Amino acid sequence: MRFLYTLLLFITLQAIHAQNQFVPDDVPYKTALENAKTQGKPLFVMLYADWCPHCNQMKKEVFSDPVVMDFLKKNYVCSWKNIEKEEGIALRDKYNTKSLPTFLFIDPANETLLYALKGESKKEEFMTEVNYALNPKMQLPYLEKQFLADPSDANKFFTYLNTLKKGKDRTDLSIPTHIYLNTQSDAQLVSETNWRVIANGVTDIKSREFQYVLNHQKEFAAVASQNRVDRKIESIVSELLRPYVDNLDTINYYKQREIAKSIRLQKTDSLVFKFDLTLAERTEKWQFYKKITLENTEKLAWNDASFLKDIGQTYLKHISDTESLKKSILWVGHAIELNNSYDGNLLLARLYNKIKDKKSALKYAKDAKTIGTEMTWSTKDADALLAELNSK
Repeated sequence: MRFLYTLLLFITLQAIHAQNQFVPDDVPYKTALENAKTQGKPLFVMLYADWCPHCNQMKKEVFSDPVVMDFLKKNYVCSWKNIEKEEGIALRDKYNTKSLPTFLFIDPANETLLYALKGESKKEEFMTEVNYALNPKMQLPYLEKQFLADPSDANKFFTYLNTLKKGKDRTDLSIPTHIYLNTQSDAQLVSETNWRVIANGVTDIKSREFQYVLNHQKEFAAVASQNRVDRKIESIVSELLRPYVDNLDTINYYKQREIAKSIRLQKTDSLVFKFDLTLAERTEKWQFYKKITLENTEKLAWNDASFLKDIGQTYLKHISDTESLKKSILWVGHAIELNNSYDGNLLLARLYNKIKDKKSALKYAKDAKTIGTEMTWSTKDADALLAELNSK
């Protein structure tokens, strides 16, 4: 009897869970588009992926709410597309979608994008936005038209930009940003308003505006701050190089790398150095890794103990010539001067062991064991290395 009761309770709970679990309708996109035309409603499209936690959270917390779904079905024709399936791939590419989830609000008459949102949001925030998307004066075509009627008007520009960036990535903000900035002289660029424009919308490292920032950093620091100017410079370099590193595109990376290096600032050189090492590791170009670290480690990573140890670990695994290993020993030795740690001493012991300097290896293995014992950590790695060294 108890078993039967438990089974019935389990089935009931599963049924309740199923009722509250949102399952997207897989209506073909063209069918949804035709239905929207017929009904005189905008088309609402959610682009998602099964592996996307933010998409799944929205399904669970927002779209499982009857109030939300009733509103959407009353005011829109809805379509839900997985970006890993044919129609989802086409829509992702058509609307240049790079973030998930993305929500598109489309005029079915001509497939014009009326509004767009990206990322996870709570129910209240989402409902506010889907209401905005129904208001013609808050839609992208209207705001774009208002802006283009007077592209020198900063207020109209920001109204358009702030709506645009709700659903677009930073690179998509570049065109309206440069349309506005082309109405401003070089001298006019140095203002609090125009700094906000540059900070939000300029992504091209070769653009007039960014080059002007580089050459007038003190002036921009006075209307923003040096820290914000530094962050913008670093952001531009990251946006330039990261896609090539992520895609392991070594040919184009090396071309763009030279543009980033031409800035000739230590902060950007440090970024390029880190991208160089990441790409070298991912492509297993150990000779390039060695060349870059031998040239730049002491100049660009000398005060970063963690970074020095990371480089040392890579040398331990992948570099074999003694002279280069001696340089890595110098770097890791400096790292433990900055922060005398268990892992730093153990790494130094292993590097000395690799060049067959048993005496030094023993010293640092013992130092590692001492630190580990004092901190009540496991010292099994140090113990194993000591056993190995003492057996030789």
